[in-house]
Amino acid sequence: MYLRRLRDLREDNDLTQREIADILGTKQTVYSRYERGYQNIPLEYLLSLADYYSVSVDYIFGRTDNPEINR
Repeated sequence: MYLRRLRDLREDNDLTQREIADILGTKQTVYSRYERGYQNIPLEYLLSLADYYSVSVDYIFGRTDNPEINR
């Protein structure tokens, strides 16, 4: 589920894989493997993306459909 959410968040924000890879400090090919499920995305990258998109990690993981962060 989180793979689909990663792609949807990126596309909803009109970003390319290269732009996200640059934000994470990795290569586009590596980020592409994360989105397609060929390689596990590191936890610190998931946390960075949650912060970048202003959504909860639970939203990325599909544990909730509410993207808002509960603080």
